[in-house]
Amino acid sequence: MHTGRSLITIWLLICSFTILPSILAEDSFAKWEEPISAFEQADKENPPPAHPVLFVGSSSIRLWDLDKSFPNLKTLNRGFGGSTIADSIHFFDRIIRPYQPKIIILYAGDNDIKKELSPREVFENFKTLANKIETSLPGTHLIYIAIKPSISRKKLWPEMKQANDLIAAWCAQRSILSFADIAKPMLDNPGHEPNPDLFKKDGLHLNEKGYELWRKVLSPLIQQTK
Repeated sequence: MHTGRSLITIWLLICSFTILPSILAEDSFAKWEEPISAFEQADKENPPPAHPVLFVGSSSIRLWDLDKSFPNLKTLNRGFGGSTIADSIHFFDRIIRPYQPKIIILYAGDNDIKKELSPREVFENFKTLANKIETSLPGTHLIYIAIKPSISRKKLWPEMKQANDLIAAWCAQRSILSFADIAKPMLDNPGHEPNPDLFKKDGLHLNEKGYELWRKVLSPLIQQTK
């Protein structure tokens, strides 16, 4: 009798270890339902341009005034603050595929490292998303904006740089990918520290000067792929 109960207990433990992670993963994505649904509602009320230059990723994308930076481009902003590369993968069929973009510009990886993903895990997630784009949206070019060095996350910069290096090397091997190295000019000051003139007071998000630097790095890459 006790043996039977023990077997049942072991079986329940095995189930919890296999089922619980998937439930937790779904819960981690469920928190984004409100902003993703808001994008879909906005599309119904004001249809987006056909084949836009699509900006996706975390708050550095969400807070960007794209009309000001790129007045001559048909841009669409689908950034949602705090998101990771895995979040963009999960919501691919709702925030990327429907727009059939000619160019996708991605900024994500910052929060991934903050959440203790390794540089290799960030790289593997990037490859997953890039391969998904290549398969589902043939002819679409993906520009990855390097993880930025910031004042508030300065201690994480070594891991962020490792992720950048892995992604940059892979992008260099593939014609559908470009790597926008905004990190180097953001460190282009005495001591090679993140330039405080580029950030808001929180030391994490960019101010207008920071976005202007990003625009200058991105513009030639966009022109090359148009």
